[in-house]
Amino acid sequence: MCQSTAYILKDGKEEELLADIATIIPEGGKLRLISLFGEEEVVEASIQEINLLEHKILLKP
Repeated sequence: MCQSTAYILKDGKEEELLADIATIIPEGGKLRLISLFGEEEVVEASIQEINLLEHKILLKP
């Protein structure tokens, strides 16, 4: 699959949040992450980097 995995920076380390991300919706300082399978995660974070070649979304709180 070509979907990306979201990670959040915690204590200088990347912690996996959700895999197979299909949609990201900004909602007033928060991000709603929705996977290909309908799983959802809402986090208070901003996007630090999106690397499409590595299928990686890096968020910072």
